[in-house]
Amino acid sequence: MPSSAGPSIDTITEGGRVTQVGEGQEAEESAPPVMTFGAPTAGEILAERYELVEHINNDSAGRLVWRGVDVVLRRPVAVVLRYPGGDSATEMLQAAVAASRVIHPNLVGVYDAIDEDDRAYVVREWVDGHSLRELVAGGPLDPARATAVGNAVASALAAVHATGMVHGNVHPGTVMISDDGRVVLADARTDGADSQDSDVRAVGGVLYFALTGHWPHAEVPLHGATAGHGRASIPDAVRDAAGLLAAPRQVRAGVPAYLDDLTMDLLDPAVAPPPSDVLAAELARLDVPADDHYLDSPGPLRFAADTDEEPSPLAAAGGRKVAIGIAGLLAVALVGLLIGISALGDDKSPDTNPVAAPSSNAPADGGEATPAAAAVRKLAVQDVRIVDPDSKVRDELGGADKVVDGDPDKSWGTHTYTTADFGKRKKGMGVWLDLGAPHNIKTVQVNLSARGTSAVLYAGSTTHPATSNGDKQLLADYQRTQIGQPFEGSQTGTTMNFDGFQPDQKYQYLLVWITQLPSNDRGYQIDVEEITVQGS
Repeated sequence: MPSSAGPSIDTITEGGRVTQVGEGQEAEESAPPVMTFGAPTAGEILAERYELVEHINNDSAGRLVWRGVDVVLRRPVAVVLRYPGGDSATEMLQAAVAASRVIHPNLVGVYDAIDEDDRAYVVREWVDGHSLRELVAGGPLDPARATAVGNAVASALAAVHATGMVHGNVHPGTVMISDDGRVVLADARTDGADSQDSDVRAVGGVLYFALTGHWPHAEVPLHGATAGHGRASIPDAVRDAAGLLAAPRQVRAGVPAYLDDLTMDLLDPAVAPPPSDVLAAELARLDVPADDHYLDSPGPLRFAADTDEEPSPLAAAGGRKVAIGIAGLLAVALVGLLIGISALGDDKSPDTNPVAAPSSNAPADGGEATPAAAAVRKLAVQDVRIVDPDSKVRDELGGADKVVDGDPDKSWGTHTYTTADFGKRKKGMGVWLDLGAPHNIKTVQVNLSARGTSAVLYAGSTTHPATSNGDKQLLADYQRTQIGQPFEGSQTGTTMNFDGFQPDQKYQYLLVWITQLPSNDRGYQIDVEEITVQGS
């Protein structure tokens, strides 16, 4: 039986499977219950679109969680209802609107947010799987799996933080692991009580919980301070005789020293937390298949340094010891292994604000220094044109330069079609980019005018004439090299971020290929506002 993207305290069991749904925003233990007079019934259709199929439970904030179906797109959804709507639902709706602006494979998609005054509801992605809390109830995770979970959560936070927003609700109840292994973070909140630093420290809490089965509650002293938000339903953290938080290695055997160190550093208020993208890069460096036996290697995972050692990029956050040689390794990791992080809506120039830069590339043995990897930056596009292989008229080719001019108010757009698949007259249309020379690429960000677009990113090594036949040859050649996963029209948001580039390869030619258009009041059409390529 499927479950929505987020767990709850209450469960329903059917056929041996346990369904946990949407713990969502935390509620204080003293919070009054939410009134639910006039609660919906199975079969009711909300907003003439969302059919309620089964009431799963009420989450910790008193909201009703239903499994539903979008009768227009014929897909399962989770519907979270709050009674009444209006002012009491403002925070829930604001959080949903903010979350809908960020697309990332480790974030639960938010589809809709509606206030009907007497009730309000949020429609979001339905995820088949279990919460981290449910998984760990059967025993702590092995270090490799805990690292993978931490990497996914940090990557999701980096995407959120790149927009200037805060998630504010990271804990084992909002971390979901789907049946196909995807890790997703759900239920952001916008009450202003949290910061990006507290989000990052919460990753330490997630790692601690995954490794030990305990959550470092706010009530637990940690080097003389508190350690984060309380989760009364999760077992209290383990403490030593002095009342301080016990390290994961003190709780269970088999935790590598460097993973233990990182977890404790993230929870220690005396150690400044690194930015979420830097943390994600370091966890990505270690997020490798368990059969590769990476845990047998003493590779460092600390984000601090002694004064007599060369610091790594993580050392800029302050704190403790880092093993010699981390700077050169992490420099490569920051370029090659950072996955899914994007600067959505950030008004800072990527040219002057790289994700991270190595502070040293000195070898431990005093030998020849390893060249440091170049900082990630916005790459200049030397040429751009529209690829339209199935058009005889070819009257949609003008204005391609507007997608790389740095001005989102200027855009290139398709004509308006009668169906989402270009009136079935063509396979699609695309924007071709020439970077002028081969580059290592981290991500390609595509800003669109509306939700509901389907697109895929291809790469190629050849050019073709700007004719119908040339476009057909170009598409056929480039389709052999797909970058990352395609974005489907069912996914929310107006920004697409393509990663999946090979760190040891360089790319010069790219093709953003659009296969499905979103609808508007006239038909089906999309404007491409800006395409940004980041790399080195």
